[in-house]
Amino acid sequence: MPGSGKDGAVNGGPDEVELAARLRLVVGRLSRRIRIDGRESLPPLQLSALVTVEERGPLRLSELARREGVSVPTMSRVLTALDEQGLVVRMPDPQDARGVLVRLSEAGEQRLAQVRSHRTALVARRLERLDAAQRASLVAALPALEALLIDEP
Repeated sequence: MPGSGKDGAVNGGPDEVELAARLRLVVGRLSRRIRIDGRESLPPLQLSALVTVEERGPLRLSELARREGVSVPTMSRVLTALDEQGLVVRMPDPQDARGVLVRLSEAGEQRLAQVRSHRTALVARRLERLDAAQRASLVAALPALEALLIDEP
């Protein structure tokens, strides 16, 4: 079955390799374009940390750093910036009196809603440029694209 080898190389024929390369390129460029056009006041790591806290509930600093793939000191600086903006709340960890959990504040929830709304509007404007057949193709492709988001066991 075609897939990815241990070294990350794509197994399969040239068509599959070309599909993987084109998909990577278009998804990356579209994502970058949305970030640039969005002109959010939050840097990408701060925004990503907010989304992770929202999705995973209150988290310890070390767990948030692990999930974001950064060091604890880096995440500590990110949380300090988010805390200064009132976007997160730090609270005692009931499991460990020395520990602290981080959750979204009401302002953090509102900021995420604003960013999502703005980015959705940006994508909607781009979709308006497509003809009906192209939009129908995207609708048909969404289940497959969403399946790509599921991590391998």
